[in-house]
Amino acid sequence: MMELMSVVAVVAILAMLALPSYLDRIVREQIKEALPLADIAKQPIATSWSLIQTFPADNASAGLPPAEKIVANYVSAVAVENGAIYITFGNRANGAITGKILTLRPAVVEDAPIVPIAWACGYAEAPEKMTVKGENRTNIPEPLLPIECRAFKR
Repeated sequence: MMELMSVVAVVAILAMLALPSYLDRIVREQIKEALPLADIAKQPIATSWSLIQTFPADNASAGLPPAEKIVANYVSAVAVENGAIYITFGNRANGAITGKILTLRPAVVEDAPIVPIAWACGYAEAPEKMTVKGENRTNIPEPLLPIECRAFKR
């Protein structure tokens, strides 16, 4: 009987250790699932940059519906502001990210609009020799973000 209680205690401790890691993984998967929704905004932003070297001021000037009309399972809005894309989490999103924002900012090579735009997700920095445009409003804790949205630490 004592052995059985010991086994149950060990299993309970292991489950308690694994649960936070599992919950973080669920949140990261919800964020990753939301990222393709931003793709509808990336094309008009890139087109505007390559043609006139400016970014759309808002959803309307990017030819997109209002922010609250661009929704998905875990997303309650996708807004464009001066080229940056702001994904607001809601609907069925985990409580840890409900109401939080993930920012995708365009990174460009100044005076070379022919060079494709790179996108800085969350706390990620621009590639070398590129300039990031737009304000980073990401307020999701960095450990919950997918690796491509975290700051690179050397």
